[in-house]
Amino acid sequence: MLISSEAVKMGHPDIVADTIAANVIAAIIDEENKNGMDINTMPHCGLEVFLGKGFCVVGGEVATRIYIDIEKCVRRTVVNLGYSDCALGLDGNSIGIFNAIIPQSPDINIGTRADLGKYKEIGAGDQGIMYGFAVDETPELLPLPFVLVNRMVKAFECCGDAIFAPDGKGQVTAEYDDDMKPLRVAKVLMSNAIDYRQAKNVGRDEIERLAKKIAFSCLDGWVDERTEFLFNPTGEWNAVNSCSAADSGVTGRKLVCQFYGAYPGAQLGGGAVVNKSPEKVDCSAAFGARHAAKNIVAAGLARKCSVQLAYAIGIAKPMSIYVNTFGSGLIPDCRIAEIVEKTFDLTPGSMIKRFDLLNGDMYRRIARTLFLDDYPWEQTDMIETLRNAAELNARQGEKS
Repeated sequence: MLISSEAVKMGHPDIVADTIAANVIAAIIDEENKNGMDINTMPHCGLEVFLGKGFCVVGGEVATRIYIDIEKCVRRTVVNLGYSDCALGLDGNSIGIFNAIIPQSPDINIGTRADLGKYKEIGAGDQGIMYGFAVDETPELLPLPFVLVNRMVKAFECCGDAIFAPDGKGQVTAEYDDDMKPLRVAKVLMSNAIDYRQAKNVGRDEIERLAKKIAFSCLDGWVDERTEFLFNPTGEWNAVNSCSAADSGVTGRKLVCQFYGAYPGAQLGGGAVVNKSPEKVDCSAAFGARHAAKNIVAAGLARKCSVQLAYAIGIAKPMSIYVNTFGSGLIPDCRIAEIVEKTFDLTPGSMIKRFDLLNGDMYRRIARTLFLDDYPWEQTDMIETLRNAAELNARQGEKS
């Protein structure tokens, strides 16, 4: 059985759009923190960014007490991603910027402030259904092809070879046995724009050899002599025709890449994460669900686990919690769901504090990756609590 996962470089136009949104929110949070922000005076943001050839639109809704220079923030973000020359498809110094941000609806604001809402606690910023997932294929408790393809794409970002322009994306296909255990990497695909100003004296075969060397260097132990490698399958990809010079960029369009890489059983719910402030459960509950699922697998209660959380706007506690261990659970899934409800505080206010989400630097980090880092929601700090709760639950089940 073959399973594939895809990842994109930070210079991909959709990720550039995500990163712009995340950096605008980070700048707002930083300024609010300077003014003595607490959870009741936190900003509320829902931003969308659209990149076209030579221009950028930043829109959405914001409720904040401060002012930031949106244009300056956008330009700095784009340049820091490596786009300072039109020869690379995008130039942060000359891009046209249109600011279409409006104030947040007062009806939404009421539901997301404990001092205004009727429930006297921070409610969910919108309704929605979020999923968290974990599987014991890797030390990160994430699917193997997802981990490997992200590792490969990051290697191309960090290789220091100016031949490879910022825009690119990769795909890794792993072979599994009948018990769904990974055996090897069967196929590797890497597509990357080429800066032909730097590569004018370098042949295509040499570029492909270099690309294969970079790719395989971070897949060591999983590739073999049968592993197929493809690079720029159409033959050419000139950086002049990359990023938003060739394809528009929109926030939230690479969710499958960001969330578990389309691995079977790892469902996708909610919406974009990095373009919203954390009372929006698309953001905070995506991390809360992952934290719960990862700790369930780390505690040995299951080999594979999906956690679904559903919310209503203005209400803090989840409307429902559903757990699916795909037949790998030590106790019934309904019992694990009961344990999750009792063990994890999955209200927005609690998740904001636990995961340090009122921190501008956190938003700058999640623009790159949602899971493959030492984030608070990636900590396996609930193992003993879950094991003890499972033992108690099992004893109670035996008595009944």
